[in-house]
Amino acid sequence: MSHRTIIPIGPYHPLQEEPEFYQLLVEGEKVIDIDVRIGYNHRGIEKLSESKSFDKAAYLVERICGICSTSHPLAFVQAVENISNIEVPERALYIRTIIAELERIHSHLLWVGLAGHFLGYNTIFMWAWKYRESILDVFETISGNRNHYGMMKVGGVRRDMYEKDFPWITRELDKVVDKVIMLKGAVLDDPVIHARTKGVGVLTKDDIINYCALGPTARASGVDIDVRRDDPYAVYNKLDWKVIVRQEGDVFAKTVVRVLETLESLKIVKQCLENMPKGEIDSKPKDIPPGEGIGRAEAPRGEVIHYVRSDGSNSAVRHKIRAPTFMNFPTFKKSIVGQTVTDATIILAAIDPCYCCTERLTVIDAKSNKEVMGSRELIKLSQEKTALLKKEMGIE
Repeated sequence: MSHRTIIPIGPYHPLQEEPEFYQLLVEGEKVIDIDVRIGYNHRGIEKLSESKSFDKAAYLVERICGICSTSHPLAFVQAVENISNIEVPERALYIRTIIAELERIHSHLLWVGLAGHFLGYNTIFMWAWKYRESILDVFETISGNRNHYGMMKVGGVRRDMYEKDFPWITRELDKVVDKVIMLKGAVLDDPVIHARTKGVGVLTKDDIINYCALGPTARASGVDIDVRRDDPYAVYNKLDWKVIVRQEGDVFAKTVVRVLETLESLKIVKQCLENMPKGEIDSKPKDIPPGEGIGRAEAPRGEVIHYVRSDGSNSAVRHKIRAPTFMNFPTFKKSIVGQTVTDATIILAAIDPCYCCTERLTVIDAKSNKEVMGSRELIKLSQEKTALLKKEMGIE
């Protein structure tokens, strides 16, 4: 039997959405088992929410995830609105949709860039993040912030959008459309990327159903689910867009889903700008009666659920949150076993967890308990495999 090595991945970082800790058991280059552990970094957000007013809690849940800083407050305010059937002005619903889809665009571009880095394509990394800057500029124009936008509130949104900004926003979006189309060609037509990602980390449709996986992870394996269509909120049911689904279930399919979803999101935002109605942005509800409500939103990583129970006071007596990464990362048990260490980073990255957690990898020798290599070395292994494939294919 080959010498076995344990590779611990994670778990700690103060910004992560869900704590993640994996132990890979490796024989030579082959992963033969994985132990997935969670719950290492409890921030007490649910309990904190119960001590804050409904208005302030929207700011709190925005801090659950830096990248999904609209998905959580959107699901939360919808849960509170569900308790008393609060009517949200149509203009506010359009603005909510714009913010949510801009978030999806910047999140997917961030993922594409980091995936390129893990594969040794740092040009793709720099391209994707450069194009993402235009989206962050649009966020700053709309909300005053490049992240944590502070737009969602019970009954509507906190800030209006100005029609005078619409032409500039549209021009910025058109630039990003052209760049994403170019990026799509660079990524999807490259034979080395095909070799590195096709057939790697495969999840079947049954795997997705058995593990209850969500978002692009599920849609890349032929599971046609999307909260925006299946349980419509905001104005998604008034717009022309489609759910992107692939059948292969590998890392390449997850890449395709995210790139094509980016183009769909750009189309959604432009439609919202074109059809934006006049009117109020806030119904200004006064009191939340006793009761319970559920809010759902399709975050870039999949479905977010917030459950809120009220006793008629100004704050929740129970607030339960389920984020998509919590549902997606158990799939590693199926996707990574049997693969090689050189592919471990891209398989783990393929579900798009918080990279600040999962990029901190360390290889420990099981007998001596000494560090063998760290995250930089493991990423280097992945990049060296890409370089070797290029050489074998005669690609410079």
